[in-house]
Amino acid sequence: MENDYIPIAALNQYSYCPHRCWRMFCAGEFVDNQYTIEGTGLHERVHTVGDGNQGETYQVRAIWLKSDRYGLVGKSDLIEEMDGCWYPIEYKRGNRGEYDNDELQVCAQALCLEEMTGQEIRQGYIYYAHSHQRVLVEIDEPLRQMAIETIAAVTNLLTTGKMPTPRYSPRCKGCSLVEHCLPKAVEKVGKYRED
Repeated sequence: MENDYIPIAALNQYSYCPHRCWRMFCAGEFVDNQYTIEGTGLHERVHTVGDGNQGETYQVRAIWLKSDRYGLVGKSDLIEEMDGCWYPIEYKRGNRGEYDNDELQVCAQALCLEEMTGQEIRQGYIYYAHSHQRVLVEIDEPLRQMAIETIAAVTNLLTTGKMPTPRYSPRCKGCSLVEHCLPKAVEKVGKYRED
């Protein structure tokens, strides 16, 4: 990974939780839990480098994507081409999520692919391993704008190193770093200070 480039995965983490992103990419902290272990296992299988045809679809696995314009870099799970159109496919361990961080990651991959191929990328997919479901992601203007805003926010986070305040939400239940940031304790201390 090049020093001045933002890992595409950081956008996903930031969108999920800015504090988690800070812990992973600024403080270098990471702890496994059942979800991260399942995800790592899935990506180890998916990231077998190679290419070939699946019917009329050309597939390339585990290639690096890069955008100089947006300062992004990351390894793709799967890139497909059919009828001259390229699209990224991101693999996720669970079922379809209720948050937009996975779609944001697909969009960031599409931005890189556009720069690398010179073609507009209008769609991508998320493949959810538990449900064996491939979900279409429309790479539309609102999603592109969200990705560009998130790139700016992550750039600022990585440049300043300023730790975002942990905030408790339902997302904390599946987070492997929840015991490090203790969002409920931070929330209680904040309320105590206000009184």
